[in-house]
Amino acid sequence: MTKLVASDLDRTLIYSAAALGLTMPDAEAPRLLCVEVYQGLPLSYVTETAAGLLDELARTTVFVPTTTRTREQYGRIHLPGPPPRFAICANGGHVLVDGVSDADWQARVVRRLADESASLDEVRAHLLRTADPAWLLKERVAEDLFAYLVVERALLPDGWVKELAAWAEERGWTVSLQGRKIYAVPKPLTKSAALREVARRVDAEEILTAGDSLLDTDLLLAADRAWRPGHGELADTGFVAPGLTVLPQRGIAAGEEILRAFLGTSRAAGEPR
Repeated sequence: MTKLVASDLDRTLIYSAAALGLTMPDAEAPRLLCVEVYQGLPLSYVTETAAGLLDELARTTVFVPTTTRTREQYGRIHLPGPPPRFAICANGGHVLVDGVSDADWQARVVRRLADESASLDEVRAHLLRTADPAWLLKERVAEDLFAYLVVERALLPDGWVKELAAWAEERGWTVSLQGRKIYAVPKPLTKSAALREVARRVDAEEILTAGDSLLDTDLLLAADRAWRPGHGELADTGFVAPGLTVLPQRGIAAGEEILRAFLGTSRAAGEPR
């Protein structure tokens, strides 16, 4: 039975120092393994226990890291275990096969975006025109597919994101506020679309997924079974769905628990009936 496991990375499986969410005394904190270095400094971590679980998962399932990160940002991450054959980057804009973007999939994405949503240039111009320098820290374009703002959230005016979302909705785009980042993403650009393509290629018989943010909603809904942690946008909105397990754990402990759930389900499927 081919089991495909597709999981979001940031704040689902891997955690920055600010997102660890450790609530026990320092002396009781779990040992951590750095899985990402940026500009010479450690950036993202898993627990040592999670590292062992990741290694087993990568060896026993079709494990597909699934992220909104660009290919360059994803390339900084070095997860334990054998390198995954497939990965999904840029919120579904790129399907990597042995580390290389699949040209056919990329071309299909570009055609669909042109047909079904307003241009990136139009959306980006609106973002820059309406954002206030008093709270806008950075503006970025990811892989020429979508845009995001880094903001001083405490200074963000009430209602600005809601107004932006309404404007974007009419143009075939979605808006998501995640921490200090406001993402503007074309509706056709989804993790689930890329997931279905990978599932077709490997002839997957069961799909397991996990995620914590609004951009993971479609990924969770596309699975036979899914998990979300007790933190993040989906937790804040109380998101539930058939086949979704809501975990009480928060922070890096949730990452461990998600991996245990993936493996527990995989092992159970392999038992004789």
